[in-house]
Amino acid sequence: MVPDVSTGSSTLGLINYLFGQGRRDEHTDPHIVAAWDMAGAPDPGRDPTATYTHLARRLDHHVDLRTRELGGKQPPQHVWHCPVRTAPGDRYLTDAEWAEVARRVVAATCIAPEGDEKACRWIAVRHADDHIHIMATTVRADGRRPRTNRDGWRAQRECRKIEAEFGLRRLKSGDLTAPRTPTGAERAKAERQGQNKAAREWLREQAYAVAAAVRSMDEYFTVLRSLGIQVRPRIGPETGEVTGYSLAAPGDTSRGEPIWFGGSSLAPDLSYNRLCERLHTQPLADRPQQMADPAEPWHRAETAIRDAHAVLDSGDDTVAQGHLDAFGDTLHNLALTTNGGHRAELQAAARAFNRARRSAIRADHQAATALREAAKELAYASHEPGGLAIALIFAALHVARAAAKWHEQRGHEQQAAAAEEAFRHLQASYQQAAQPVLADLARRAPRATTASRFEQDLRAVLPDHADRVLSDPAWPALTTTLARAETAGHNPRRLLAEIAARRELDTADRPVEVLNWRITVQPNRRAQAACKRSTRTTLVTPTPQPTSTPTTVSERSTERGRRR
Repeated sequence: MVPDVSTGSSTLGLINYLFGQGRRDEHTDPHIVAAWDMAGAPDPGRDPTATYTHLARRLDHHVDLRTRELGGKQPPQHVWHCPVRTAPGDRYLTDAEWAEVARRVVAATCIAPEGDEKACRWIAVRHADDHIHIMATTVRADGRRPRTNRDGWRAQRECRKIEAEFGLRRLKSGDLTAPRTPTGAERAKAERQGQNKAAREWLREQAYAVAAAVRSMDEYFTVLRSLGIQVRPRIGPETGEVTGYSLAAPGDTSRGEPIWFGGSSLAPDLSYNRLCERLHTQPLADRPQQMADPAEPWHRAETAIRDAHAVLDSGDDTVAQGHLDAFGDTLHNLALTTNGGHRAELQAAARAFNRARRSAIRADHQAATALREAAKELAYASHEPGGLAIALIFAALHVARAAAKWHEQRGHEQQAAAAEEAFRHLQASYQQAAQPVLADLARRAPRATTASRFEQDLRAVLPDHADRVLSDPAWPALTTTLARAETAGHNPRRLLAEIAARRELDTADRPVEVLNWRITVQPNRRAQAACKRSTRTTLVTPTPQPTSTPTTVSERSTERGRRR
């Protein structure tokens, strides 16, 4: 059961809508099921002599009194509106049951507390099987305004109780950190224009993706503009500094003027102040040596993701929340840098995790600097060097599942569901990307004598897991990975011991794949040694970036557009 509280200023306009034919869905038999006084509330749906104006005047009676007392000044946003809708698949509710729902909601939100004779006037109108509309004028009989702070949260909490008592589908409770959903008018406009998302949703997704890759607010605004999004910074009158911003989607206008959405109205963590807390990292241009090895960003990201997994078990909630937010950036940039058919699933995982990356717990962003830095470097990394991208997806898969568990333990129902959804998308992406690679590794398996030697190493290091690993169909692929690691300068037995020490294998569904991808991300020791010798004997001068390689997030976005 979903309540959706809003306010307005036109009593008659809302009444006309409630008893009218409907703008999108046809209204069937509109009538009042509950009111502050069923005997005194005229019902245009049941009484042919009643009029909309008559009902509006009855509802607005005390507002008019208060207006005269204030010298004609109309109270702002005095019309309170709350549709309450059952979930798809729920049973049919009778008028009497909907009347009880309405009375409990207005009582819980302090519109009309039970037994309060001076409460606001209200009505509940039913014009469809699955929902009612509650409307009220928010001026009490004594001239005071009701205390409706956190009324949306109060309505949700009461609806959770009603669901349990009425045997309805139990929906997820929120914590006031969810973004605003598109209004019916916004969704209808998107449908008319042939868009699959409302402008508000599209802007939110673009803002999250851009914020994940950039390193400053200036770059954030620049990249958004490069995508065709209009940006309007808000300047403080006294300081002359930026204090906020609004965005408008391309072509989204009303009467020829852009429709603006403030950053905080898109999502709480997209406000100017929240973004400034995150975008404090050192510019990429100041750290060119870290990009010398194309594989290094992938190694660093995989290590940071594994560290994030450990942080979720540390018990420090603010640090964990900071890592979840940075992990959301990692998913966006992983999707940005990845090619292949599994990219769509990565993008879906990043979008789903946007809800899981924030909660009522304030994030410690400083503690997650390493993960956020590694995530941003992915935006500039070369496309999928070998199996490193798959290893990164594999690591992210386990963090998403751990995030769902972390949120569930703290009662964050919506975030836990979002993290679980992200996990499913990551799992689909991993399967699409990993199966061909594992099959290719199996085809390249070393000869039997080498595989037998690796089997001896495995039994010596992991005796409790050896039989399960050796019986796995992916064992030949692991032997190829071990052979490559040995060529790169690693001792297979020592490497297996190091990998096993980082993650217990008892709970791993596929220990062979855990070992395979952990070994894949190990750096090439011989290449590192050669690089060190070269830097000691040769004066290295910086090499300019090839003009064909995108060096900024804006250029990367443009390149994606050309590929599409």
